[in-house]
Amino acid sequence: MSGGVDSAVSAALLVRAGFEVIGVFMKFWVGEARKDLVLPSAEGLSPSAEVCLPENRCCSLESEQRARKTALQLEIPFYVLDVRSEFKKLVVDRFIVDSKNGLTPNPCVVCNREIKFGLLVGKALAMGADYVVTGHYCQIKKTKDGIYHLLKGKDKNKDQSYFLWRLEQKQLAKIIFPVGCFEKSEVRNLAKKWKLPSATTPESQEVCFAGGDMDEFLEQYCGINPGDILDKNGKILGRHKGLWFHTIGQRKGIGLSGGPYFAAKKDRAKNELSVVKNIAEAAADKINLKEVRWIGGAAPILPLSVKVKIRYRAKEIPAVLRKIAAGHILEFSKPQIAAPGQSAVFYRGREVIGGDAIN
Repeated sequence: MSGGVDSAVSAALLVRAGFEVIGVFMKFWVGEARKDLVLPSAEGLSPSAEVCLPENRCCSLESEQRARKTALQLEIPFYVLDVRSEFKKLVVDRFIVDSKNGLTPNPCVVCNREIKFGLLVGKALAMGADYVVTGHYCQIKKTKDGIYHLLKGKDKNKDQSYFLWRLEQKQLAKIIFPVGCFEKSEVRNLAKKWKLPSATTPESQEVCFAGGDMDEFLEQYCGINPGDILDKNGKILGRHKGLWFHTIGQRKGIGLSGGPYFAAKKDRAKNELSVVKNIAEAAADKINLKEVRWIGGAAPILPLSVKVKIRYRAKEIPAVLRKIAAGHILEFSKPQIAAPGQSAVFYRGREVIGGDAIN
């Protein structure tokens, strides 16, 4: 229970359906500890009234208070799970390393895999729970052959299946997504109808541990490493302050006159950023993939025609996945702006069948 409307309504739906529900609030890592807050020393899952550092929107004091009030209203137990050290190691440290390596990582994919449906599932099962329930806008369907299928949420604008391509069968068997069959407006209406504390809580899309300013976070934890900015012919146009401040296709922050310019390529060995004036020149007609994961377990017969998303808000496009000696190659129906480190997620109709991180 994050203190948001989706997890609150999820809990309420299950209480009304007759489940025995336990509310769990997770404390995530934040960069700089405030001196006016006392940090808890207890580990694991335990009842708590302690506050969380407010800089992380996913576990702010206000969020915890809303979650606690919701649990009180629903008459369910409420626990706080301190995962700050695990979150730092598994999510933040990896994000920093990948950024330094020239990638544009997606920490939400890692957090879902390692924290929400990794560590949390393990803790919940150890407590004797049968399922872990979240407010993700996704659906799960089990077929007669015993295979669990991950499907898009009903609300096309809120569907979060893109972030869950790394889930496995053993995890899907223990997950319930109660709001996946609702539109967001319906979830809001249920929260208002039931007078839940989070009924009108606004949403936030930024990376939770970055405090709303990703460039500031990257400067603090990756530093500054100036290098040349080149045009497509190799002419030096200016200087960048670090490759990790740029992603392929991005125009923000390049800082050159006579633009707009778009980031087209990052050469980590030479610490050079190549830019183009026509964003189409930054597009590629195919990308390489190394470790494709298949949610159903077994790999399908290749080559395979799929619909693919290469960014969360991108449209699905037709593509063909082929096996090569070094892994896989994904050929687009038309050139795309593909940022290394982001996820390429494969769809078959409403179902997520697999994915991989873009190289």
